Amino acid sequence: MQITPIATTRSCFTEKFGIPRQPLLADASRAAIELLPPYDDPEAVSGLEQHSHLWLTWQFHQVAGQWSSKVRPPRLGGNKKLGVFATRSPFRPNNIGLSVVRLIEVRTHPKVELIVAGADLLQGTPILDIKPYIPYADSVPDAVSELAESAPPATAVHIPQAITQVARGYRDDWGTDLVALITQVLAQDPKPAYQQPDPQRIYGMALCGFNLQWRYQDGAIQVVGLSPLPIERETTGEEK
Repeated sequence: MQITPIATTRSCFTEKFGIPRQPLLADASRAAIELLPPYDDPEAVSGLEQHSHLWLTWQFHQVAGQWSSKVRPPRLGGNKKLGVFATRSPFRPNNIGLSVVRLIEVRTHPKVELIVAGADLLQGTPILDIKPYIPYADSVPDAVSELAESAPPATAVHIPQAITQVARGYRDDWGTDLVALITQVLAQDPKPAYQQPDPQRIYGMALCGFNLQWRYQDGAIQVVGLSPLPIERETTGEEK
């Protein structure tokens, strides 16, 4: 069996730490699904704009290590093992992920790309397939998951006014609301579930070209920094 990526991902998330553990938990997140040749034909996405949500099948391209029959899901605090097929762990035999995302826009010029919201995808994630989300077939109102019946409770996030002003000044061609994105991402509590919050420790992640920093105080998250990351300069063959 040979599977070829049909698209690649340009995402607000450029490192694994801090990405929401499930799709749609941070609707303010933005990503562009850029179709690759020979699939970058506008005809291939004709009619897709009639759907509000999409299924994306993709590859965990930065997973290191072998698959394991039992894993430690973050939702269970990282201290309890479950069978890999009873979880959404990236450490799978074929490293395939599945996400439902909200479709914002279908663009066909100058390139064929889909702008989506709520994606839990890393920069460069290979997309293996795209399908429309069909509510009457894909939504099961009486479905049960005893281990994850509802989304984890949100953690309170406090952003100082000065940092809020910096975030409000951010602009990209996807219409990202950086203040909302910071709030939604941090409300998921990115640190490992088994770690006790250390009020003296500064945590950080890359987000939309910024170094976002925070600490834990009195059961809440306090944002303490938002500074531009250095722009990586492309090097020539002689410099590499």
